[in-house]
Amino acid sequence: QVQLVESGGGLVQAGGSLRLSCAASGGTVSTSVMGWFRQAPGKEREFVAAISWTGITTEYLDSVKGRFTISRDNAKNTVYLQMNSLKPGDTAVYYCAATSPRNILVIDARDYNYWGQGTQVTVSS
Repeated sequence: QVQLVESGGGLVQAGGSLRLSCAASGGTVSTSVMGWFRQAPGKEREFVAAISWTGITTEYLDSVKGRFTISRDNAKNTVYLQMNSLKPGDTAVYYCAATSPRNILVIDARDYNYWGQGTQVTVSS
């Protein structure tokens, strides 16, 4: 059973940066699509970014394009989300997720099999 643990969240001022990490254990995610989702208070969980198992293909929520970068290190079973130029609207709990082995990139939360517990990101104005 794959377990995912996020880290790197915190409080930052608008315009600042944070780097989230998600470490997998209990199994490999080297052939899984990895994704980041977020949920703000009173809102539904939304897709933020995803990366194919090769690391070649990525997809982003429109509002984070050019500011966020997803990457992965399969040797370390870890995926990252570099977040720059943060805005108050980015405030949310950020979740890491993994699919079962999969070639095609997916952004629907229902296609992800494993989820982390989440890490809080708060951006102050």
